[in-house]
Amino acid sequence: MPMQGTGKGWILPLALSVVGLVVIGAGVVGWRSLVHGMSDPGSVSLAVGLRIDGARVSVKVPACPTEAVDKVEVFDGEREKPLWEARAPKSPQGKRGALTLWAADEYEHPGPGGQPALLPKSLDVAVTGAGGEGGGGGNFDTAVVMAAKLPDGHYWTSKGPMTAEAIDGQLTCGASGRPSA
Repeated sequence: MPMQGTGKGWILPLALSVVGLVVIGAGVVGWRSLVHGMSDPGSVSLAVGLRIDGARVSVKVPACPTEAVDKVEVFDGEREKPLWEARAPKSPQGKRGALTLWAADEYEHPGPGGQPALLPKSLDVAVTGAGGEGGGGGNFDTAVVMAAKLPDGHYWTSKGPMTAEAIDGQLTCGASGRPSA
């Protein structure tokens, strides 16, 4: 004898709940992939560097000589809305992927807001190339980066300390100065 209230009416809500969780999970994974996997299309893991010198926070993404950075975004590792963003670095170094974060005077179009008094536990940095092409990004544990005893000119990466030249050297740049396949 069937119990009252037990029928097939629970299948649709359960199925919709499972689909909802899958969609949310895919969105988070997709966003993380965008932030971490935009660099060289032929490479899965190019090292991106971060350096913290007191209040100065700088990042270095791999770039070939003729590539130019257009946009940098900084996330706190927990939200999809950026803490800060800026467009069009002014200096040649900035255009080549060596960027100081929260330094409004170094960009043609800095975003609103300043550097937080305390850096978040995790920083996600995403950089987009000119015309929306290429770019790079990385996730950094700020405590690890601050604890690293980095020599001048070095950045902390997933592969340990690296110079800007070594970070760029991960790319195979063709005669045109752009990444070659």
